[in-house]
Amino acid sequence: MSAMALPDTMRFIAAAAPGGPEVLQPATGPLPEIKPDEVLIRVMAAGINRPDVQQRKGAYPPPPGASPVIGLEVAGEVARVGADVRGYRVGDRVCALTNGGAYAAYCAAPEAQTLPWPSGYDAIRAAALPENYFTVWANLFMLGRLAPGERTLIHGGSSGIGVTAIQLAREFGAIAYATAGSDAKIAACLGLGAAAAINYRTADFLDEIRKLTDGRGVDVVLDMVGAPYFPRNLRCLALDGRLVQIAFLEGSKLAEFDLLPIMTRRLTVTGSTMRPRTTAQKGAIAAELRARVWPVLAAGRCAPVIHQVFPLEQAAAAHALMESSAHIGKIMLAVAP
Repeated sequence: MSAMALPDTMRFIAAAAPGGPEVLQPATGPLPEIKPDEVLIRVMAAGINRPDVQQRKGAYPPPPGASPVIGLEVAGEVARVGADVRGYRVGDRVCALTNGGAYAAYCAAPEAQTLPWPSGYDAIRAAALPENYFTVWANLFMLGRLAPGERTLIHGGSSGIGVTAIQLAREFGAIAYATAGSDAKIAACLGLGAAAAINYRTADFLDEIRKLTDGRGVDVVLDMVGAPYFPRNLRCLALDGRLVQIAFLEGSKLAEFDLLPIMTRRLTVTGSTMRPRTTAQKGAIAAELRARVWPVLAAGRCAPVIHQVFPLEQAAAAHALMESSAHIGKIMLAVAP
């Protein structure tokens, strides 16, 4: 297919001002313009993520040049290609880590951040991949250097990130422990392959990790909670352990903590954000995913868990569910057939 007939305008979700989920309202506007290295995707599905909630609240503004429309991951078909694009043609079915603009009928994405649907996937499952799989691969495996036979503690094990991290850790030969906040979420973590799951509401995860590892600790902690967990995360780590921080859901600042364990046990404290990275940096992660993870997905393993799908126009309800933390896995938007 060399060309696709495109409309003059599209549906999208606008956030007129920072606020609660109710500020998300359907709107109509022009299609995005694409740069030479980008593809225009006719969006079939989009994912809901925690950074979307922060952007809606006014706490996570898009980087310069990015779409002001909320949303970081889509799946659909290529509707137009930029002059420098060589890997895709109009009509190809792709998913993409976007720089914004996902809550819309059409979305622009750099070719380097775009991947084909894994074999056997539909739009909803393909759209559930980019944000979580890019984040987990970049942090748990690239920064955290998780290796076969090592142990990892994954906080928020029933979140989209947690579900992905548990499955990929197990797939690549590591032992995963997880924390979660209810019996149903604990059961979900165990079902996904966690060797043990700890209800943080009824037990101290540090005590439990010490029991589970005979006092040795884990090699990598993947954390999105932040300051309240930081001292205990350090104490969970084995000699030469790595703490990888990917979010601060409960704050980033501590009044004080003891640095001594970092020195005496040769610990590494690191972390990252995804959105500010360059296209080349995100493209390098995409290349690793395509080579190492996409074959696993095509074989039917490590699939995303879909909690609920909302139509695009109900993005506000999807955000309310995300903020309730009642979900297990991904919350999605269905945009078009």
